[in-house]
Amino acid sequence: MMAYIYIAFVDTPGFFAALIRKFLKQRYVHVVIAADAMLTEAYSVGRRTPAIPFFSGFEREDKNKILHTFPTAFYRICELSCTKQQKQEIMERLHTDWRKRFHIHYAVIGLPFIVMGIPFYLKNQYTCSSYIARLLQEKGICVSEKHFSLVTPKDFFRYKKMRVIFEGELSEITSECPQCVLESVSTYE
Repeated sequence: MMAYIYIAFVDTPGFFAALIRKFLKQRYVHVVIAADAMLTEAYSVGRRTPAIPFFSGFEREDKNKILHTFPTAFYRICELSCTKQQKQEIMERLHTDWRKRFHIHYAVIGLPFIVMGIPFYLKNQYTCSSYIARLLQEKGICVSEKHFSLVTPKDFFRYKKMRVIFEGELSEITSECPQCVLESVSTYE
């Protein structure tokens, strides 16, 4: 039986995001993994508080806080099929990592290695995309042939086995009828 996990691509304003955007040459610079299309249970390695970029690590995303800080945040949500067992194992791992979230950090020191194409990993240090790439890889879903430490949001964006179910402002999926928005969106090509 098939199940789905959701990968959200995020575009928010800010200096750090602008640098990453320039390097990746794409709009979306942050990747989030979620249990559902509405992102009610979503996780990433990123800012602990949306307004403060200096404190980063493993976090449960709060779309209302993000919307408050970044009213123009733009999202692309994709559906990724998996088995029911894969989804269960992914969610168990996310819940385990949430409990030890203050031991998982953003891999700032690894960023130059990504630019140079040299795999680099320090225990419990990830970028948003390397964390999700490693998690999925461990559960049998390979989004890139690269070492997980070199995977960027661009690699997820290029992954062909996902179906776009929403693209638009975050405010649209936090509106009074967010499910209506998702139901009205078909596949973007």
